[in-house]
Amino acid sequence: MEFLANNFRTKIFRAAVVVAALVLSVPAAQAMRIGDVTHLKGQRINQLTGMGLVVGLNGTGDGGKYLPAIRPLAAMLTQFANPVLSMDELKNAKNVALVAVEATLPEYGSREGDRIDVKVTSIGAAKSLMGGRLLITPLQGPHKADQRIYALANGPLHVPDTITPTAATITQGATLEADIIYHYVVEEQITLVIEDAHAGWSMSNAIAQTIREFSSEPGRVSAIAKAVDPKNVLVTIPQADRTNPASFIAWVQGQDLLLPQAESRVKLNRRTGTIIVTGDVEISPVAISHKGLTISTLAIQPAAGGALAGQEGFVAVDPGKRGGTKMADLIDALNQLKVPVDDRITIIEELYKTGKLHARLIVEE
Repeated sequence: MEFLANNFRTKIFRAAVVVAALVLSVPAAQAMRIGDVTHLKGQRINQLTGMGLVVGLNGTGDGGKYLPAIRPLAAMLTQFANPVLSMDELKNAKNVALVAVEATLPEYGSREGDRIDVKVTSIGAAKSLMGGRLLITPLQGPHKADQRIYALANGPLHVPDTITPTAATITQGATLEADIIYHYVVEEQITLVIEDAHAGWSMSNAIAQTIREFSSEPGRVSAIAKAVDPKNVLVTIPQADRTNPASFIAWVQGQDLLLPQAESRVKLNRRTGTIIVTGDVEISPVAISHKGLTISTLAIQPAAGGALAGQEGFVAVDPGKRGGTKMADLIDALNQLKVPVDDRITIIEELYKTGKLHARLIVEE
């Protein structure tokens, strides 16, 4: 018996050690930083575009009757001292296709000589770009007035999806011909742009307040940050950091955010049938009757067997009469009644229209 007791105590001790080790191995939850919910104004991707020719196709090109492809082919041959006297000379050219060429510049800019991926898409009568090669194609910016050549693209094509053989890619197929530098500091200020999912007056004010709080000195409140609207916070760079603002910007982005109370939101997606609830969403006292189902947050007592006056499908969301019914309780009731997704969305929308749903409603089609 003593051996069994000692063995039992040993197992408990080992279990306690394992639990303690698991607890110690779990990293502490990190606070949300300003940089997690914002980006700098000017920090964005940009598109480069161009029109080019793909050659080497196995009879799957545009064909000699498609003049938009044949004309640039004839111009290229003329440029290389091989002039085409008549378009009829290229009537059997089925190995060439006219394509649109696109490249995406990274959000932090690029330097001359950097290589980026390229997307190539047929815009003519070509049946497939499989096995083709893009001839050197200049890429320009998205603005019509900007005629500068930012990159040159060329190389063998890879068709990732054989179901759509007229779309291809070239890994690192474009070489930057100029530096692409984004300017984040304007008149000694930076603008923090809040991501759409977090935008709101409470969030912009919280970000500005956090920066002011942690940049203040004893006896003097800092005024370097200002919430100008629900998406933008204007921050003035201190005098000492203006010649080299990198450390100050990194400091701002790394600050733990003094979080405001989460905005009450209900987000509906009709296509996917998704319902997302954030914040403390409440529902006023209401009785819902929809397609033979009844859900009530009123002080109504159901009859024995879970029916209300003989009606099946009754659920009392707040049977304890606590008041302040939560949206989560309603969703649980809808789950209990196995209400279809489309009907759930209809019920939530009607609650919002009648003023019984106390939250911001966002509907995605």
